[in-house]
Amino acid sequence: MTRKILIMTAVEAEKEAVLRGLSGEPGFEVAIAGVGPAAAAASTAAALARADGRYDLVVSAGIAGGFADVAPIGSIVVASESIAADLGAETPEGFASVDKLGFGTNRLPADAEIASRLAEALRRAGMPAHCGPVLTLSTVTGSAATAEALAARYPGAAAEAMEGFGVAEAARLFGLPFLEVRAISNAVGPRDRDAWKIGDALAALEAANTYLAEVLPS
Repeated sequence: MTRKILIMTAVEAEKEAVLRGLSGEPGFEVAIAGVGPAAAAASTAAALARADGRYDLVVSAGIAGGFADVAPIGSIVVASESIAADLGAETPEGFASVDKLGFGTNRLPADAEIASRLAEALRRAGMPAHCGPVLTLSTVTGSAATAEALAARYPGAAAEAMEGFGVAEAARLFGLPFLEVRAISNAVGPRDRDAWKIGDALAALEAANTYLAEVLPS
């Protein structure tokens, strides 16, 4: 039986990059999730419900900001887990994540075997690739202070984006494995649009998706 993979991107430009990388590989469907975790969760859940269980894997793919000491601009991050980094509450002692409050979890793991195989395949192909946590935020970082606070709160965090945890939550509800792949367009920190390399990141996203089919279980 042919495997079926659903790939969700936030916007059309990311979808087109993913499709170019897949080059018509059978078994893949690429759809737009919208921007932010709520839209991503709703869109992904709707797609999975319409599919009536025919998917084997759900992927969140797109560009992202990278924590400079872990994932420089132009590199690829394959998530080890997706973390809803701003889901929680402010307390007198600082931020308390939703898991510490006892209201569920703000961390959802990616499929460890596929994530590791993809990162290794990219490195063998000469692409800078890292496997590590990817943060999901409703408001992306725009200051050095916030970047430092996130890095301290989530040691080893490699990148931040806006959709991964939402896609992961929908996959979890349907009992499906999850993967998140991010190409780094800018450094997490002060917002400087002139320094962003969106074209380069989309090219890296396209290249990364040329290796996705070969690392999936048959």
